Amino acid sequence: MRTKRIAPLLATAGLLATALPLLTATGAAAEPAPDYGARKPAWHRCSTDQPASYECATIKVPLDHQRPRGRTIDLAISRVKSENPAKRHGVLLLNPGGPGGPGLGLPLEFSAALPKEVGEKYDLIGFDPRGVGASSPITCGMTDAEQNIDRPYRPATFPSDVAWARTVADKCREKAGALLPHITTRNTARDMDVIRAALGERKISYLGYSYGTHLGAVYTQMYPDRADRFVLDSGVDPGRIWRGMFQVWATEAEPAFARWTRWTAERDAEFGLGSTPGAVSKSFWDLVARADREPVEFEGMKLTGDRIRSARPLFFTPSAAAPLIAALKAAAEGRPLPPGTAVPDAKAVFGPDRVKAAAAPAATISSSGRTTVPEPASDNGTAVFWAVVCADTDAWPRDPGQYARDAARDKAKYPLYGDMASNIKPCAFWQRPLEAATPITKRANVLTVQNEWDSQTPLVSGQGLHRALKGSRMVLARGGEGHAVYLAEPNSCVNAPVSAYLATGRLPGRDITCRTEPAPAERREALPAPSPFPNGPQRF
Repeated sequence: MRTKRIAPLLATAGLLATALPLLTATGAAAEPAPDYGARKPAWHRCSTDQPASYECATIKVPLDHQRPRGRTIDLAISRVKSENPAKRHGVLLLNPGGPGGPGLGLPLEFSAALPKEVGEKYDLIGFDPRGVGASSPITCGMTDAEQNIDRPYRPATFPSDVAWARTVADKCREKAGALLPHITTRNTARDMDVIRAALGERKISYLGYSYGTHLGAVYTQMYPDRADRFVLDSGVDPGRIWRGMFQVWATEAEPAFARWTRWTAERDAEFGLGSTPGAVSKSFWDLVARADREPVEFEGMKLTGDRIRSARPLFFTPSAAAPLIAALKAAAEGRPLPPGTAVPDAKAVFGPDRVKAAAAPAATISSSGRTTVPEPASDNGTAVFWAVVCADTDAWPRDPGQYARDAARDKAKYPLYGDMASNIKPCAFWQRPLEAATPITKRANVLTVQNEWDSQTPLVSGQGLHRALKGSRMVLARGGEGHAVYLAEPNSCVNAPVSAYLATGRLPGRDITCRTEPAPAERREALPAPSPFPNGPQRF
């Protein structure tokens, strides 16, 4: 696989308090049942139109790991074995983020992307996490409109936002109520350990992106003696799960926006948005106000000011933001763009399906072992997203009024996205979690990786993960733009130290800060977006 194919694969119940007690995070039966580890996968070729080296299987895991001999669910796994058994070190599990991202196709992609000295060390293992894709997928029956999480706060429309949040929670409880409480990060970590046991491995190595960094961190805390070489790329701060991770989008969009105004002011002759940062900012906010009065017609869409604000990830890449904002301003004023002006795909940024689901190269494997290709429901990724972020922690406010107050406050403090980040979410009406969140307190000798200008897991989030994981090292790409770093950008300065760690198991002696020049705008436009979801930019 060419490295730029990595990017699209990485890359978003009701107010019912259960009578079940919260289990402590440390006393939650981490060890999988022995009989699950004894059930070896029945590997076979995933699909006749894929290489024979790309193998798939389905294993059974307990729905409730506290009741290991109760109901089971399917877990779809895949692998590409090391081509050099003499140099094989073990297995490398892969996760693309989400929560809700499918991972079955990752071994085939990474087998061609990894440097030879890394790839030959591992059998590459992919899996669709529980509830996702081919692993007993769930649906909440959400419409496309109900999957949109960018809801601007206004007192007049807040009741409809509350109704949306309650409707999503109710639909999820109705459609997936039996599975929903068990689709959590801790249970996915337990599934990873079942995979380890089924493969006959004493330890696993791991490469996880975005949400996958939280999943990997949780595994190191639940199974510290089974975690080998772990790379956590684009870090989720465990102290912010999960409402704080929405809110960090707003706080960190402001310095990114300020950087964009400086960059764009230096190129006023090209974009015509102002010769000072203040003038560029005024051009943008005048456009937003104008679009709120009368939506801007652009590429077959009618864009309100709120919809333009919702594109806050764009400002982390100034070379992409400036031409699009200039084009929107021209459209609002009825002016044509100069011939040859390169403008990012606005439908990918603003459209109802902002980023189409990446076509996984894996065929889906049925529990009988036959190769089939059923399509999960269109809301599968979003359903799993809410299941995890709502059931991982009981820290979500239950009072709708709290969200209204927070959204009004943050709209003033962080005007680009603050109200959308703090507005009400379905978690306000979710059933209470069955377990507490996992405390990140144990030492973990892992490598964390971060771009300086990451829109989804911003630098402060990655630094929070690094601080929480005592014993970890960080490789930081100063100047690096975009979400997901290792192999997602072939020229990134992080690639060499990450590859060295995966090949040798030796962590750097200290944190590494290197310099990466942002990719040219035309190259970045050629790169697929980093998320496998509809409405992809707003995921972890």
